Amino acid sequence: MKTMRETSAIDGQPFYPGDDAPGAAAPDGIVGESPALRRVLRLVETVATTDAAILIRGETGTGKELIAGLIHRLSARRGAPFVKFNCTAIPAGLLDSELFGHERGAFTGAIARRIGRFELAHNGTLLLDEIGDLPLELQPKLLRVLEAQEFERIGSMHTIRSDVRVIAATNRPLEELVEAGEFRADLYYRLNVFPIDLPPLRERAEDIPLLVRHFVMQHARKLGRRIDSISADVIETLVRHPWPGNIRELQHVLHRAVILSDGGRLQLPPLEAPVKMTRTPAPHAETFDGAVREHIVEVLRHTNGVVAGPRGAAVRLGLKRTTLLSRMQKLGITSADVVPAPLGFPVASSTRSIAV
Repeated sequence: MKTMRETSAIDGQPFYPGDDAPGAAAPDGIVGESPALRRVLRLVETVATTDAAILIRGETGTGKELIAGLIHRLSARRGAPFVKFNCTAIPAGLLDSELFGHERGAFTGAIARRIGRFELAHNGTLLLDEIGDLPLELQPKLLRVLEAQEFERIGSMHTIRSDVRVIAATNRPLEELVEAGEFRADLYYRLNVFPIDLPPLRERAEDIPLLVRHFVMQHARKLGRRIDSISADVIETLVRHPWPGNIRELQHVLHRAVILSDGGRLQLPPLEAPVKMTRTPAPHAETFDGAVREHIVEVLRHTNGVVAGPRGAAVRLGLKRTTLLSRMQKLGITSADVVPAPLGFPVASSTRSIAV
């Protein structure tokens, strides 16, 4: 089989892992050259240097944690901790303690002081994965930390200042959760300052041959196997599969394939019937400028056209007022584009202008 090129899509520079570097991983762990992936990475490069809150949306297995880590490494906070927290991995009764910490004796079983995730991530980045599963009763406290940048450990009266950049990730449609009363609207808007939608693997099928080579070499190295060839039929089968579990599912299938392979040729196990997964609608603009324009207009709608001030669009986007105004002018954004987001009640027409 011809050598397949692996690429770090963040800078477009190819590299060719060979026998002298078995299992070499693409820089930042991201492999692919598809337009869909490049669009995501352009958005990452745009927002990483700001302190804007980011909401990463995508199906399970699309690489949300990888993208969050890349944002941290490209930001000015890269020298500080990158702390990951999965909102579904901890029992609901312990989430408060895990996020904000507790003092010794704060509750039964609290035999020592515990430092929470927000404190651990000070000056760095905190990834709140599966944010759609955060219990409703804990959401007001998270909102307060995001707005005031301060909190108290459980059992303490001492207020701790928090300088943390929050990235939230979800595979659930938060808009529907808000409408159902399962997620606070104010927290949703605070987290959704800059949304990034990750494409499912079926929408970037041209990346599958690159991912196959990457994962096969990775698993072969760990297992002490040597895979010399991957047939065109195997590649075609993998490209045609719908991959409801996305990259994670592909990685696990290739792990099994390397284990089963003998004689240096990759032997693909039977692929399981697709399991229906939750999909996150992700409408895209046709161009990068179009995507940026849509996002700025969306934020302006949420602020009723207000650009400056503590609740204005500039603060939500992590930009200076003058910088935002310059981008609006460049992208042709006028007051006619800014219509308030649906609020369920009439809004006076006077609020539809852009206030600077």
